[in-house]
Amino acid sequence: MPIFRGISVTAHFGGGEPWEIHQVTGTVAGHGAGGAHSKKSKVIRLATEEDQEAVNLAADWADISQGLRKDLGQQVHSQWIKPIQPGSYCKETGTLDLYLPTEFSANWVADRFADRLSLAWKIARPDVRHVRVLVNPGRRPLPELRLGNGGVPSRAPANDSMMGASTPLGSAIEGEAFASLGQGTAGIDASQTFTSFVTGTANVLACNAAQRMAATETPQFSPLYLKAATGQGKTHLLHAIGHAYLHNHPRARIFYCSAERFMVEFVQALRQNQMIEFKARLRGFDLLLVDDIQFIIGKASAQEELLYTIDALLAEGKRLVFAADRAPQALDGVEPRLLSRLSMGLVADIQPADIELRRSILESRLSRFAIDVPADVIEFLARTINRNVRELVGGLNKLIAYAQLTGQQVSLQLAEEQLTDILSANRRRITIDEIQRTVCQFYRIDRQEMSSKRRARAVVRPRQVAMYLAKVLTPRSYPEIGRKFGGRDHSTVIHAVRLIEELRTRDADMDGDVRSLLRQLES
Repeated sequence: MPIFRGISVTAHFGGGEPWEIHQVTGTVAGHGAGGAHSKKSKVIRLATEEDQEAVNLAADWADISQGLRKDLGQQVHSQWIKPIQPGSYCKETGTLDLYLPTEFSANWVADRFADRLSLAWKIARPDVRHVRVLVNPGRRPLPELRLGNGGVPSRAPANDSMMGASTPLGSAIEGEAFASLGQGTAGIDASQTFTSFVTGTANVLACNAAQRMAATETPQFSPLYLKAATGQGKTHLLHAIGHAYLHNHPRARIFYCSAERFMVEFVQALRQNQMIEFKARLRGFDLLLVDDIQFIIGKASAQEELLYTIDALLAEGKRLVFAADRAPQALDGVEPRLLSRLSMGLVADIQPADIELRRSILESRLSRFAIDVPADVIEFLARTINRNVRELVGGLNKLIAYAQLTGQQVSLQLAEEQLTDILSANRRRITIDEIQRTVCQFYRIDRQEMSSKRRARAVVRPRQVAMYLAKVLTPRSYPEIGRKFGGRDHSTVIHAVRLIEELRTRDADMDGDVRSLLRQLES
């Protein structure tokens, strides 16, 4: 009876069904047909050295995979490393085969992680001299592309995507096959819908245009070009368009990918002499969604193919949506013909979220958690994490997760302690001098009035507002703030802060003034 390594591993014996090997019981749980798990225990009898080797390889791979997860991060590991299965091993040549489910994923891993995988295996097993990353020979075959008259793909309902396992464009994936491969519908994130997208003045135009693009009736413009900086919601809108469009057109064919992935598939099709299939399938879609179009810069052949695809889809009344971090005219290295196509529809700009929108996003996100977050914490996060929405939501998620895992109450102190990196990256240093200068310009008073002894209302109120803003926007203490306002006592500053807080709740004009000043200072 062999001795196992204190872990539970999965091994393939003789190309048959996988078996889960458990250390304590010395039993295996078979996986029945169709992926169902059979819990019948069987005594392991490793009659051959090949069976023993398979167990050892699986155990080694469990250790190596765990180490790679720490090195590469959970997201990269889950998408590219976790699907790897140890295959055959030739002792004579020292060659180990690692299997992945698709040709694209095998090529991707081989290009980027081959050296790291080889080194990890050589450390774990010095007899391994070569590592090959291959397509699993026992993988489920994908349906072939069916071309009809004139090279047009068949109109069977098929939702295609380049997300996740990223099947090659040379293959058509039907709805059932796609779902069985563990992908969401057409690679669209079901959580990123129009319902979960919080709108404000910064993004309302882009959101309304996106909803028009996904509606049943034909939109008045195509393509739609979403322009936004990183983390402001353009990818969310792309997913929302795809989700809503599939809901309104269940039998539609959609294609969602990044420009970089488009180029990878284009080059792959070019190398494998599959350009006819590539073009036929790409131009058979009803909705084309391409993210991060700025990464197609400088790729002349890929630009030309995208240009022809846009023309072909527009001629048939299809819908196209592009997203980038800059306007079409700012895309350097893109030929003029493609620039004109990208900007011929509607260019919708998503501005950085203002503080009101950031508050709304936090409150919307908070409704998903059964945990109490004080209002001052929400205000602190909304005011401090202002670079992009992704960091804002990530900060809230991290704070809530920490509180739940440690059993602590969410508080302002906990937020400052646990979100140090995010807060320091977002916090722009605002000085009291800058606040005084901005307030004086806003209220049209002389800068010297901030330190003067005058008690006229036209001077006192702006001075109190400046003290309030100094406390809100800077880390200075009450005595430090008082010294910057003509050496006033800390109690005077406390009174000013409390007074302005109270006035904001009952005086709309005062609240409007403070909001306007906050926008100026934080911009």
